[in-house]
Amino acid sequence: MQPIIIVLIILVVLVFIALIKTVQVIPQATAAIVERFGRYTRTLSAGLNIVVPFIDTIRNRIDLREQVVPFPPQPVITQDNLVVNIDTVIYYQVTDARAATYEVASYIQAIEQLTVTTLRNIIGGMDLERTLTSREEINAALRGVLDEATGKWGIRVNRVELKAIEPPTSIQDSMEKQMRADRDKRAAILTAEGIRQSQILTAEGEKQSSILRAEGESKAAALRAEGEAQAIRTVFESIHAGDPDQKLLAYQYLQMLPKIAEGDANKLWIIPSELNDALKGLGGIVNIPGAPGSGNGGGSTGGNGGAPAAAPPAPRRESPHFDKD
Repeated sequence: MQPIIIVLIILVVLVFIALIKTVQVIPQATAAIVERFGRYTRTLSAGLNIVVPFIDTIRNRIDLREQVVPFPPQPVITQDNLVVNIDTVIYYQVTDARAATYEVASYIQAIEQLTVTTLRNIIGGMDLERTLTSREEINAALRGVLDEATGKWGIRVNRVELKAIEPPTSIQDSMEKQMRADRDKRAAILTAEGIRQSQILTAEGEKQSSILRAEGESKAAALRAEGEAQAIRTVFESIHAGDPDQKLLAYQYLQMLPKIAEGDANKLWIIPSELNDALKGLGGIVNIPGAPGSGNGGGSTGGNGGAPAAAPPAPRRESPHFDKD
């Protein structure tokens, strides 16, 4: 009984193993390469698959999703004999699991080496300045070469990115000094332009202010002259309307004499000759001694060299008040 039981246990175990090897569950976005006696048979897709146990074997399981592989920095010599270190990142996807398995031993290593050689060829034809400013051009050229070369491997290169371009330390210092000098130059230019613009605006403002001030003074002078003319015209019309005679004019002149004599420098008075006639009539009315035409001997001379004797002050009379417009 014991040998039979052992045989049955062995058969159960073999059946269980056979079932495990027969039923193959492939995850989504994954492909499996099946070989029969060491020869490629078929590619299993995602889902439940049945294979012949102990005859069919799964050689490789390949992820069909897009992969991202960063490569370490690679030294590359530019056209002007400068060594720069370039980090690259490759975005690829396996489109043919069979070709990726049998056409190349290790497609990741192959892509890395192909990237390095292609990158050296592209950078070798550029100087450092163009290398630093032509990333898009380098990416496009590198992607075109990689996509063409990896097509037969069942690989599609979707994107190639230059993660970093590091020139030598001495070149970095020189570039930093040059950029600092360029920034200082631009700052000085902007400052000079700002000062120039400020001076221009200030001059324009002063010009406009002078023009407006001159226009204001001109208008003020015109208005002032017009006002004075209007005042003179009003006074003239008032005088003509009142029909003044010479006596009134002489009386007004006599009222202005004290104001004329107020200044210290007024040592010489000029009396118009037309005023004598008016003073003759005025003297006769108010009895001003010594006035021309007065009956108190205005023509007599005193004992001090023929000068007219000083007359006593005339009595003050109230005179009518005339408003001056």
